[in-house]
Amino acid sequence: MDIYVRRGDSLWYYSQLFNIPLQLIINSNQNVNPQRLSIGERIQIPGFVADSYQIRPGDSFWSIAQSRNLPLDAILLVNPGSNSNSLQIGQTVQIPLRITSRIIIGKKNYDYDAMMNDIKQLQTVYPFLQISSIGNSVLGKEIPEIVIGSGSKKVHYNGSFHANEWITTPILMTFLNDYALSLTNQTTIRGLVTAPLYEQTKLSIVPMVNPDGVNLVINGPPAVEPWKSRVIEWNNNSSDFSGWKANIRGVDLNDQFPAEWEKERARNPKTPGPRDYGGESPLSEPEAIAMADLTRQRDFARVLAFHTQGEVIYWGFENLEPPENEELANEFSRVSGYTPVETVDSYAGYKDWFIQDWRRPGFTVELGRGTNPLPLTQFDEIYERTLGIFLAALYL
Repeated sequence: MDIYVRRGDSLWYYSQLFNIPLQLIINSNQNVNPQRLSIGERIQIPGFVADSYQIRPGDSFWSIAQSRNLPLDAILLVNPGSNSNSLQIGQTVQIPLRITSRIIIGKKNYDYDAMMNDIKQLQTVYPFLQISSIGNSVLGKEIPEIVIGSGSKKVHYNGSFHANEWITTPILMTFLNDYALSLTNQTTIRGLVTAPLYEQTKLSIVPMVNPDGVNLVINGPPAVEPWKSRVIEWNNNSSDFSGWKANIRGVDLNDQFPAEWEKERARNPKTPGPRDYGGESPLSEPEAIAMADLTRQRDFARVLAFHTQGEVIYWGFENLEPPENEELANEFSRVSGYTPVETVDSYAGYKDWFIQDWRRPGFTVELGRGTNPLPLTQFDEIYERTLGIFLAALYL
């Protein structure tokens, strides 16, 4: 919600007036000098939208403020051009409306457009979210990263490395929505106060690493050639892409990282297809390159890659993981009911590469049970069980 600075205003005053933590207002207005506001300068207030209201007989700003449990000055701020002493019946004014429930609906077929629309909505209401592109997919779709928090501990979550595991994306987006909602309303999640998490950590989320693949599974082949013909051929001439894990070039993005890549290459398919083909070399695909570049730039303290299915937490790689990996995995297990597993006969994954090159905690978390893509009927249960992991990875 936008307001405009008047003489004598301060960000601290807005924080008190709207009952929004000052740091969230500061972080929502990165181009504003908090110590020297200019009259008429636009300020974004997170957690609010301006709701249109038509004046009725007997209305005044004071009576509207009373009925909405708002300070009078909050209404005056969003109606700078209105004369409060001469409101006209039928006149449209703006009323600050605090957002107290989720904006996004994750429990649906969640393709790339659905994600991008939700990111746009979230950033409008929560401008302290930092949105950027880490690169582009084969078909040119931007791969967004969302950052929330102002702390020094850098944590990373990602989803949809594998196309038919796309339910991980709305699970991540729902957590992001709940986290932002809790911060602006100063409420808890699972009894945990979230403000210290925001102050101590900087959470990076890449909710959809493989947008082309997700769209292929949900919407079918792209209209453009040669990709339409190629993916059908690589899929054994079938139009059922429910088993497709790879990107649009038929490369499995979680077999793309230089962590014993040659071992994975030796036993896997040597040509493009729905799954397990790791490409002709590590980091050949733009989506994997984008993730590698992001990881090198951000210097994360820990990373969690969310996949489906199995309800397990993989936490080791070639005995290169730090001692705290096992401790964290056991805590993630305690809060989720998932089974911690030190290692699996697998190489070249994102988590593997992170552990190998950084010697820091990295995890692959397999959500839910069944056959991918998991049905949306599992969404609520998966979210409730994963929520503890999301919080613990920030808190510990």
